[in-house]
Amino acid sequence: MNSERYDVIVVGGGIVGLATARELLQRYPHYRLTLLEKEPQLASHQTGHNSGVLHTGIYYKPGSLKAKACVAGHRAMITFCEERGIPFERCGKVIVALDESELPRLHDLYQRGITNGVEGLELIDAGRLREIEPYAAGIKAIYSPNTGIIDFKAVALAYEADIRAAGGEIFTHTKVMSIRKQGEYRIVTTSQGEIEAKAVITCAGLYSDQISGAGKTLRIIPFRGSYYDLRPEKRDRVRALIYPVPDPSFPFLGVHFTRLLNGEVWVGPNAVLAFAREGYDRWHINPAELMQTLVYGGFWKLARRFWKTGLTEMYRDFVKSAYVQTAQRYIPDLQPDDFVRGKSGVRAQALDATGNLLDDFQLKQGENVIHVQNAPSPAATSSLVIARMIVDKAVSAFALDELRG
Repeated sequence: MNSERYDVIVVGGGIVGLATARELLQRYPHYRLTLLEKEPQLASHQTGHNSGVLHTGIYYKPGSLKAKACVAGHRAMITFCEERGIPFERCGKVIVALDESELPRLHDLYQRGITNGVEGLELIDAGRLREIEPYAAGIKAIYSPNTGIIDFKAVALAYEADIRAAGGEIFTHTKVMSIRKQGEYRIVTTSQGEIEAKAVITCAGLYSDQISGAGKTLRIIPFRGSYYDLRPEKRDRVRALIYPVPDPSFPFLGVHFTRLLNGEVWVGPNAVLAFAREGYDRWHINPAELMQTLVYGGFWKLARRFWKTGLTEMYRDFVKSAYVQTAQRYIPDLQPDDFVRGKSGVRAQALDATGNLLDDFQLKQGENVIHVQNAPSPAATSSLVIARMIVDKAVSAFALDELRG
């Protein structure tokens, strides 16, 4: 590792960290900047394990960072991909109400999307739903024609190319152990030695609470989401994206159908507690990391509120027939043999000490350091705009224009 002092160090080589480093160098091309990633490859975790949905901003609380970043981020991402020749498709999405009991939530969700400025939203009846998704059940739906599909890993690698072209350095195989202040510099201790910078921005995903020193106020709880694939001969049952009406009290969207750019159709994910922060397999257990979850008071407060939901999710994770029955509610034509176990991802979800899952992006500012503490979905869609938000905050917090010296 180069021993030279840097102006800024960015920690984390996922899509948010890469977008942030890129944004910094676009605004301050004279900066000495490096990005540190602990894995051999960039975009190895949440960025590389998601289903590639280009969200439009329907779900998020009006006025929240998520709502603002997603609506603007959707437009910014499309422009970026068009300029760079990165494949994507505006395939559209339907959010389906199966019965009368779900209609109030469907209408509330529609109004939320309109308030957020999502373009092209429609409330459609069962007949129009069948035109869009011939095999889907449901009595009414929201149709979002601008929701799309994309390969976010390809986007992340395009960010990487921009960073390198602007003179930024990227070190993989470099795990950050600690960050401390020494005079006007921040000393970042890594698995490859120490490195210094005037300012540090961390985008550490599954380890954001540890790097930011959140202590008892916040803990990252890893939730594993497992998918099934539809067999190739049944992929025609899904033209684009079919989603349920979400439970507003739970920050997950429920089992849904997602067509990928390569033609695959993923069904899921569920949402179960992972026994390791990188626990992509249900039997992957990291005792120390699991204990960090189990000794956290906020986790037990959450568990008391959602124990029934949690048990249902766990049951579906182990019992394929239960998972299939959930999916069949939306496409009754499918049979158990049509589902093949697919990939899994882990969502880094921040939980506070009162047992509340943080519903919005969260940044923590210190002296010449900014920590991204919570950036779950739609962080990939919003990455260009989140990066602007982070750098805007750094401009005022660090006096970036005066930082180099």
